[in-house]
Amino acid sequence: MQRAGRKQRDVTRRGFLAGAGACSAAPWVLSARAWAADGPAPSDHITVGVIGPGLMGRGHLNRLLGDGDVQVLAVCDVDKVRRDAAQQRADQAYAAASTAGTYGGCAAYEDYRELLARSDIDAVVIATPDHWHTLQSIDAAKAGKDVYCEKPISLTVAEGRRLVEVMRRYGRVFQTGTQYRSIPTVRRVCEFVRRGGLGKVKHVFTLWNNLMGWLLSERFKPWQEFLPAEKYGHSYVPLDVALPGQPVPDGLNWPLWVGPAAWRPYHPLYHINPSPGVVPWSFCEDFGAVSVTWHHSHSADVIQYALGMETSGPVEFLPPGEGRYPTMTCRYANGTLLHLVDHWGMVKDVYKAVPQNAHVAGNFGGLFVGERGWVTSMSTGGPVQGEPAEIFDEMGLKTRDVNIGENNHHANWLECIRTRQQPNCHEELGHRSASLGHLTIIAYKLGRPLRWDPAAERFDNDEEANRLLSRPMRSPWHV
Repeated sequence: MQRAGRKQRDVTRRGFLAGAGACSAAPWVLSARAWAADGPAPSDHITVGVIGPGLMGRGHLNRLLGDGDVQVLAVCDVDKVRRDAAQQRADQAYAAASTAGTYGGCAAYEDYRELLARSDIDAVVIATPDHWHTLQSIDAAKAGKDVYCEKPISLTVAEGRRLVEVMRRYGRVFQTGTQYRSIPTVRRVCEFVRRGGLGKVKHVFTLWNNLMGWLLSERFKPWQEFLPAEKYGHSYVPLDVALPGQPVPDGLNWPLWVGPAAWRPYHPLYHINPSPGVVPWSFCEDFGAVSVTWHHSHSADVIQYALGMETSGPVEFLPPGEGRYPTMTCRYANGTLLHLVDHWGMVKDVYKAVPQNAHVAGNFGGLFVGERGWVTSMSTGGPVQGEPAEIFDEMGLKTRDVNIGENNHHANWLECIRTRQQPNCHEELGHRSASLGHLTIIAYKLGRPLRWDPAAERFDNDEEANRLLSRPMRSPWHV
């Protein structure tokens, strides 16, 4: 495979690390021809590094290890437990496929900048906490790597726009990890809505949860003194709460875990082994973005794709206290209203938008109500639902079941690395889906109607709101 512009995009290890900040140790640089002497020629593979092989990253690593067109040359994690486990997983997988029965070619790094300094790596998968997504993606692009980054790709609107600019400047292939739009059934539903199958879409509904469920879970019980559910559970935005510092576990580089975020002392609610689940840090505003992290970025991507608004966004945000609508509502320029609900029963009981006997369940998508009827695009809640029945014949669905495993998101990214085409969810789409959530958080915080210009990416005549579009990074980190 011809890798266009390799000489132009390579950076020296010394030059890159000097620009990014000092590193503690020199990396072991492995020649691409050193791995698997009995395997395919290195030129036949896309060489990849995985940054952040925790719970989500482990899934990405397993997907790549099972792809014969990919070679995972390196993994990186600030936690030695996770780093060693990922390296061992890669070595075992390749050894099992080797006629020699051994393999020792997957390097392991604590500092992601050492991995990016390798000229033999074509692309990286980034599955770190949210506060790292923008910076690591930008550093990867500057190092000449194509990028697959978990959602949301940013923690502020300004970060996301900067990421888009850098990806375009360096000509990188960027895929956002919102894989639900790559499920065939979901794509067919979205395209049906997009081309007017429901007539004009008047209302869309999707989930946005508060923190009550999280703060009442087992892992928060020992810390109720600092995070009482009765005080914080009704919050729809991430928290700024000081947790008491705890001893840092052996093998964890906590300063590098915090990285560009505002400094917080180590606490097991942010990071612990074994992990209590995915994105445990997402309740904290310095590291995550509650529903944006949990599911809303997925839903926003699918919804705006179906509305034909995936490179734009709403023009107005109307908090529930404002009085026009009972829940947070976003209005698009064409009049379509996106309502955020706590649970699907509100669509029936509060908005009375679908019949009481309608089966509505699942997440990672939305419920569209148009002139002709309604339809769902959610996953995890059973088959696609809607009325009238004839819309399903018009869609030409092979099945109404939503099989998450049928998505071709990674395959699409890898193919685009070869062809240099835009993947299913490129940087602009990732930015706009993340931005919808960030803007919603700002509207919740301020509690008043906000008018938004999606072209200029500024609020109209509201400097207090505009100041919330960005935040500084902790020195010496910057984008």
